[in-house]
Amino acid sequence: MSDTEIKGPGYRVWFDAEAATVHLEGSLRLGTAEYEPIAALLNSVIERRLAAISLRMTDLVFLNSSGINTLYKFAIAIRKLGDIAVHVDASSTISWQSKSLPNLRKFLPGITITLH
Repeated sequence: MSDTEIKGPGYRVWFDAEAATVHLEGSLRLGTAEYEPIAALLNSVIERRLAAISLRMTDLVFLNSSGINTLYKFAIAIRKLGDIAVHVDASSTISWQSKSLPNLRKFLPGITITLH
């Protein structure tokens, strides 16, 4: 497994460096410790110090509270750097996304979120 891709039963998370996009798909129902490899992938993306990063979640059907907390920590880490633009592509038909993703703005006010 590469350091830019994490796969498990029913989910896949990977980073497309050319598009500067982290893709999350499937159903993430992991325990807190099980999110550590995903957090490490997100942190490695931050360390690249790209001007902009996208998170594509249109195929992420479920994300539990531990996963949402992982995203919040990612947003806080980016806010501390202060110079990385973040865009989230999400799905308006997946209820958790329209309810939980707007809360990312509390941690990263400049984030843009598009619900398709």
